[in-house]
Amino acid sequence: MNKTLKIYLFFLLLLIVAISFIDSNRPKPINWSPTYSLNDKIPLGLYVFNTESKKIFKDCKIEKVNTTPYEFFTSSYDYEDTINAHYKKSGTFLYIDKSANIDEESINEMLTYVSYGNKAFLSTEDFPRYLLDTLKLNVATEYSKNNELKNALLNPKLGTKEYILNEGASNSYFDKIDTLQTTALGTVKQDTAHVNFIKVKFYDGEIYLHNQPAAFTNFHLLKGNHFEYAEKVASYIPKGNIYWYTKEQNGGSISSSPMRYILSQPALKWAWWLFLIGMFLFMIFNAKRKQRVVPILKPLPNTTVEFIKTIGNLYLQEGDHDNVMNKKIIYFLERIRNEYLLDTSVLDANFIAKLHQKSGKRKEDIERVIQLINNHRKSAHNSVENDLIDLTNAIETILQ
Repeated sequence: MNKTLKIYLFFLLLLIVAISFIDSNRPKPINWSPTYSLNDKIPLGLYVFNTESKKIFKDCKIEKVNTTPYEFFTSSYDYEDTINAHYKKSGTFLYIDKSANIDEESINEMLTYVSYGNKAFLSTEDFPRYLLDTLKLNVATEYSKNNELKNALLNPKLGTKEYILNEGASNSYFDKIDTLQTTALGTVKQDTAHVNFIKVKFYDGEIYLHNQPAAFTNFHLLKGNHFEYAEKVASYIPKGNIYWYTKEQNGGSISSSPMRYILSQPALKWAWWLFLIGMFLFMIFNAKRKQRVVPILKPLPNTTVEFIKTIGNLYLQEGDHDNVMNKKIIYFLERIRNEYLLDTSVLDANFIAKLHQKSGKRKEDIERVIQLINNHRKSAHNSVENDLIDLTNAIETILQ
């Protein structure tokens, strides 16, 4: 790992630590999501109500239902007793949530269960249309500039005190009821009072419908005297068995993530995390710059010798010895001028003496080559091969 990459990784790690430190010391914003989950401690969760449910419902046995109401009720119906048909489990069906996510088959089975002398208590902001139509009810909402939602009960024995529930509260109410079968139990008021808590007689049983589920959330159970309102509403649930429908509220919903099976198995989960960590480390240590493969380049061949041989063969084939001798003489005299700075225009005894002194060559060898040059220049240029050889040897003796 090179030095530059180490510096980058150091600053990246420092940045992550700084962000984590700042985030850990920053006050977390309040989550006002209306989850109505039994395990959520956020304002609009049901953690406190779930924890205190045994104290709220004294002398009651609470059983949490994690299947659909249809499956729960049909499984408790006694099909063998054809004369005195009844449900093996009797008591009150309890449901508290922001909205009633109950299918039509479950509503039908719940109504049948109630008709056998049992009870149902539903606290939600809106109810399934099928249930409202069956009970001849309708739900409406009032919009007003007045943000205070004053909730109160109509039973003098419970007191007529108004409780202001604003956070997460609902301003919906029942604007249409069957007065022959329905009893108003509580109201909500902004500008005018409207019924938001009723009891409906259904054959031999009773159904309680409450439009203010926020009263049972953590925030209102812990704020001031709001818990009194929740206790008064819950007091309408009679003693006995309570079957609390919590299928979508106990955190047991199936994850939609494609990794849910892998993460649900400890061995696969650890294998997945080890794979991710290994890939991360591989990317870090493999991120340094790699030297590109240098191709092997063959050096260019030295063709000087071949070129000279080719030129030599050309002159040899032509037999033009005089031309070759002239070029050799020009080359020899050019070397003498450049190396010894001598004038080569007159090749006499004075030139021989100066070249002998500067080059240190034997005087006899210098006289020999000067003689051959002068003889060639005075001749009729009918040189033969031997003349060329003699001149070449004499020049090489001086230039070596």
